Amino acid sequence: MAQRQNFLFKFLVIGSAGTGKSCLLHQFIENKFKQDSNHTIGVEFGSRVVNVGGKTVKLQIWDTAGQERFRSVTRSYYRGAAGALLVYDITSRETYNSLAAWLTDARTLASPNIVVILCGNKKDLDPEREVTFLEASRFAQENELMFLETSALTGENVEEAFLKCARTILNKIDSGELDPERMGSGIQYGDASLRQLRQPRSAQAVAPQPCGC
Repeated sequence: MAQRQNFLFKFLVIGSAGTGKSCLLHQFIENKFKQDSNHTIGVEFGSRVVNVGGKTVKLQIWDTAGQERFRSVTRSYYRGAAGALLVYDITSRETYNSLAAWLTDARTLASPNIVVILCGNKKDLDPEREVTFLEASRFAQENELMFLETSALTGENVEEAFLKCARTILNKIDSGELDPERMGSGIQYGDASLRQLRQPRSAQAVAPQPCGC
């Protein structure tokens, strides 16, 4: 019997080539490290159903190529994304320096309200680190991002990165900051009853006044 889902969220995994984006996705979906990982050509897709705050959420995740020659292709997949993992390699200053451009793309092409978590990947290679935790923390704070350091190899913080992003989206839905009914929100109701629960409030607001004639 298929598991009943409350929501479906569209996620992106973005960042420069060689940061381990595909390995992060594989670790999250398959719970193991992807040994023979080549550069992604265009986009790759994965999905997983998770439980977040008592709700069942299906994450549809698009892993985008980081090479510049694929940017025109991958940008078309940004539209309608609710969340994103913005990934850099802690052992590569070059991948860190390109973060601002990737973030601008996400907020311009997906949505200004896209929920983004910054992931400093390859935490297992700490002796080769070129980007400090403090420096990345400052970048995250300045750009209103959540931040974690992850390791696709060991699995450290990989699941937490995806779940933290999903949890933030749910909180914004509950607070009214995000509207699943808005076109391009990257959010869909998996359970029709949830949509019906929200309708009386809006219906009540626009209900016609009884005629006094």
